[in-house]
Amino acid sequence: MSRLTDRFTALKRAQRTALIPFLTAGDPGPDATVDFMHALVAAGADVIELGVPFTDPMADGPVIQAACERALAHGTSLRDVLAMVARFRERDTDTPVVLMGYFNPIDSMGLEAFGERAGAAGVDGALIVDMTAEEAPDIAPKLRAAGVDPVCLIAPTTGESRIGRICENAAGFIYYVSFKGVTGASSLNTDSLAAQIAPIRRATALPVGVGFGVRTPDNAAAVAAVADAVIVGSALVSRIAEHGHDVATATAKLRETLAAMRAAIDQADDKRRDEREQEGESV
Repeated sequence: MSRLTDRFTALKRAQRTALIPFLTAGDPGPDATVDFMHALVAAGADVIELGVPFTDPMADGPVIQAACERALAHGTSLRDVLAMVARFRERDTDTPVVLMGYFNPIDSMGLEAFGERAGAAGVDGALIVDMTAEEAPDIAPKLRAAGVDPVCLIAPTTGESRIGRICENAAGFIYYVSFKGVTGASSLNTDSLAAQIAPIRRATALPVGVGFGVRTPDNAAAVAAVADAVIVGSALVSRIAEHGHDVATATAKLRETLAAMRAAIDQADDKRRDEREQEGESV
């Protein structure tokens, strides 16, 4: 059983929603990332999603595009990102880490070499944004063979038959993109999320995480009502952009931002658990 599966199984047993923060590795500089990761765990992260800087991050909005530019200005490469995960593992052997990025750097390293190096570094999952459902049967098995779960994206425009094809090759969890657009936009509509996620629930037993547009504790609590995981990216990366010149302050702001979302999710989880218990008592 993978570290991701272990974590989601434990959370389900505790009736808790996972909180997954995203950071771009190497932003604002390569020395800050590992400390940021530990700070996020201390603030309540259940899984860490670590972005691999890329020159053409087409799914990402201006906030994460700028983070990629800052990381690339320091020469942060895929090899550097794997080394950061290995350093994180020196102090934390429990928290799953998922790399999020694009296929070009992986292809340059070689898919099998990437899988072996990622598994050895302590990477638990890889979300390749531009991996299509048609390419997944060639890529996903090689990742799984190295102990790296292929986490797959599903968009609001994905039809039900294609959802089934995507889920056939996914492991760890499914990342549902909450709206049509790039990361960091503000058009999250939590009222419609349950209906949007329903076809995924019918296609797979994997946990479903929702990302794109989660910017406030209220957003996080609303997403937790229908999803197994709340994924937060731009709201955190913005803190780094604002305070990156002072890493200590940036670290404190990351912890503050994520802890507020953790508290809102926990409160929502507690309320739902109480409601379920009351319904059980009345039956």
